[in-house]
Amino acid sequence: MKQDDKPASKMLVVYGGGAVLLVCSVAMVMANKWVLNSTTTPLFFLWVQLAIAAMLFMICNILRILPDRLTFDLQTSKGLFPMIALNVLGLSFSNYTLKYVDASFYQVARGLVLPFTVATSFIFLHARPSLKILFACLIVTLGFFIGVFLDGTPVSVAGVLFGVASSAITAMHSVVIKQSLKVVNGSALALSWYMNSLSAILLAPILILAGEGPDVLKLMFSAPIAEVGRMSPLRTFVWGSLITGVLGFLMSIASLLSIKVTSPITHMVSSAVRGVAASLLGLWLFHDIITTGRASSIAIILAGSALYTWFKHQESAPSKPPSATASRRGSYERVPMDDIEKGEYDMASKPR
Repeated sequence: MKQDDKPASKMLVVYGGGAVLLVCSVAMVMANKWVLNSTTTPLFFLWVQLAIAAMLFMICNILRILPDRLTFDLQTSKGLFPMIALNVLGLSFSNYTLKYVDASFYQVARGLVLPFTVATSFIFLHARPSLKILFACLIVTLGFFIGVFLDGTPVSVAGVLFGVASSAITAMHSVVIKQSLKVVNGSALALSWYMNSLSAILLAPILILAGEGPDVLKLMFSAPIAEVGRMSPLRTFVWGSLITGVLGFLMSIASLLSIKVTSPITHMVSSAVRGVAASLLGLWLFHDIITTGRASSIAIILAGSALYTWFKHQESAPSKPPSATASRRGSYERVPMDDIEKGEYDMASKPR
């Protein structure tokens, strides 16, 4: 009975974490777009989000709500630096993407996450994809190019470039997280705490070097001016920061749990599906324009992601044991790709 409970508990974590991620991710995109439409400080907005999430971790730790006690170790922080740097870059580029493009186009601009993740897994984890997986990635890439070049609707070149950069960094980040868990002894909670707090520390000087200081002062101390029926920029910023800070706190835990119990690429596929829901909400909330070409692009990206999921399920199914004749011919048992993706081998001896 206890053995039967373990798979059920694992599935509960997977689906529970996925449900939290679905709701929070879509709400996060909408809230971010709402604030970014009225501010010129995307990096400061991101820093406030991270600071609020880190503060919530400290409050929960003081109240002993969390299952484990949080600590802050300098040596551990040094070991997590690659992950923190990628996290700051990825979130920054993602915010810039959302600032320059419509919420409905955000999914297309970041449509190369899946191909980049497959490529990253091949380079760093030596997980060679099958022809079916490559075919699914080709479909996703086709959807991206249709949305960017063949739609005919003017798009921000800067937004697309930030989206591509964000996709590449997100792919690397999902793989690095799996290795960073070893630094914190497999604790997703500790990794999430370090990720939010260290990212806020690292981002603070970056936003000053990026030249957002004057805009921050203008936002905080200028007279609040708001259109009739709308909030002032400062009030929008404050409410948006509170909402996204709390959502970021919930997502940081749910996403790390999801990555811990699933493969990096499967985690990225779920992100792509959530992006489609965000596109539809962008049409409703922000009156974005979804042309036939843009809708076709989103549909093709979703179809490629669905195909990948199906192919992945087929490849992960247990294979039949080799026959005695095949054994005599010197056949070998293939290593499941999922085992490779989960990092169940020593990465320390592999070149980076």
